Amino acid sequence: MAVDPRGADLKRYLQEDPGGPVVMLNLLRFAEGGRELYAQYAAALRDTFLARHGGEVLYAGDGSTSLVAEDGQAWDAVLLVRYPSRAAFSAMVADPEYQQVTELRTRALSEAVLQATIPW
Repeated sequence: MAVDPRGADLKRYLQEDPGGPVVMLNLLRFAEGGRELYAQYAAALRDTFLARHGGEVLYAGDGSTSLVAEDGQAWDAVLLVRYPSRAAFSAMVADPEYQQVTELRTRALSEAVLQATIPW
């Protein structure tokens, strides 16, 4: 199961750009021991890469009671991260320094959803 965006995904993401800021929905399911690895990744993201690329965490929290979900659809954590543009997000994931810490995220997760949202 993929947990990181692939080149074709990023290309489509940029092609479908409606312009303006983007809020990325992150649904996370941790691998065994992954919460600690993800905390290391999140610290690097917060301390370096979000500021460098204009990102901002709007919300981060643990998953809780599922009221409407099929079996297996509960998530361990949810994040909403705002970027000034889709290009800013793409530049962050292409940043060579980011590439050095993204393996923490990859190892931390057993499953993920990373979805761009468009304001109503």
